Amino acid sequence: MEVAQISIFLENRSGGLADVADALARQGISIKAITLADMADFGILRLIVDDPDLTRAVLKEAGFTVDKTRVVAVEVPDRAGGLRDTLQALKRSEINVEYMYSAARRSGESAIIIFRFDEVARAIDVLRGAGLKVLDRFETM
Repeated sequence: MEVAQISIFLENRSGGLADVADALARQGISIKAITLADMADFGILRLIVDDPDLTRAVLKEAGFTVDKTRVVAVEVPDRAGGLRDTLQALKRSEINVEYMYSAARRSGESAIIIFRFDEVARAIDVLRGAGLKVLDRFETM
């Protein structure tokens, strides 16, 4: 299963990130996971939100360049070696991780890691075969 990720291209200027957060907050959109990658002239803000379609529309209306892509959200054991074991399963199957980041979670025995793969369907099969839970949406975190 895949989840929708919203990518926003931001100019490297003071306040850009705050402008995105403000636009989302005014619409009551909840951010479930977030990462920011810095490039020379711009940044790429990636979000998992509770309403991807509304988020995309709100940010486009606010003048941002926005893209919606599919990523995989995986519950990874929250213990020493949990991530290693997950990545080793992918390595054995020669699946490339293009990027990854974590999501906040209030409690539980698992962490949520967001992955972007070069071979999504095969990666999901490998992860499930390794006993990991692949999420199709974010529930209460």
